[in-house]
Amino acid sequence: MTDLVTYTLSGNVATITMDDGKANVLSTDMIAQLNAAFDKAEADNAIVILTGREGMFSGGFNLKEMQAGPEEAMLLTSKGSKLARRIMAFPTPVIMASTGHTIAMGAFLALACDYRMIIEGDYKIGLNETMIGMTMHNFGIELARYRLPKHYFNRCCINAEIFNPKGAVHAGFFDRVVPAEQFPMAGPMAGQMFGQLNGEAFKNTKRRSRKQAFKILDQAIEDDLDPEKIHAV
Repeated sequence: MTDLVTYTLSGNVATITMDDGKANVLSTDMIAQLNAAFDKAEADNAIVILTGREGMFSGGFNLKEMQAGPEEAMLLTSKGSKLARRIMAFPTPVIMASTGHTIAMGAFLALACDYRMIIEGDYKIGLNETMIGMTMHNFGIELARYRLPKHYFNRCCINAEIFNPKGAVHAGFFDRVVPAEQFPMAGPMAGQMFGQLNGEAFKNTKRRSRKQAFKILDQAIEDDLDPEKIHAV
């Protein structure tokens, strides 16, 4: 298996980097390697910085797998949803340091993280599913409903509006835009900031505050695996 994800640990901060040399698509292999990296971070009790290759965080799901058939698309979507759900419940802080374009499932991973930064530049961020002929999966709809400002939900989820980094902050995908010259240190500095929190209190408050959301998201994951409910209105 090709190495698509690298894991490095510095003190109590783990950096998980996606790099497939192209669009950092979320394939079965990429998701498996991301889960393995999160396993390491959990074992190390480390704060996580999730990042990508230069100019590209992720372009979303691997379309070749998605187009292989309804069952393949359903299973891959479920794996991506479960990864995002895992990040939302992860016991330590998960910081996204987006290195560029953050589209579709890549943007959903941003919505799952606790603190989100993106490098300044001419990059595209958003949920383009309805633009490319895909009906949004239930999990994606509910995650967007939970994390995006109400007045941006339709624009992002239904209208497939795409934003630049500053617009993506207003839309709720990111918390801040980082100038390129400051970006290499932005992740480690955020890691230090989160390191000042009490880990047990952070974990318990994070999970307690999202308890109701998890019920909705878990049901959405089940519905996305039920062929009779996929196109239900």
